[in-house]
Amino acid sequence: MTSSTANSSGVGPFETPFQTGAAVLSVVSFLIAVYIGWMGFQESTLAGTELNVVSGAAGLMLAGFVGTVALVVAFFMEPGFDN
Repeated sequence: MTSSTANSSGVGPFETPFQTGAAVLSVVSFLIAVYIGWMGFQESTLAGTELNVVSGAAGLMLAGFVGTVALVVAFFMEPGFDN
């Protein structure tokens, strides 16, 4: 067993401050995705632009993608330069 696997603290979103920040970013991004999707469904105005179903779905997918990437980072990525 190498020293990097022997010294690893495990996989989880709250092991280091870096992973905690990524998990928080993921949650915020998912909430924004739901909000943009709902605003598009209601055909409301957001930040001076009028949303429709298509633009709301595009915003939902974009923010959802950012949230998914941040969630993967929170679970599996370790911050560098800690040794």
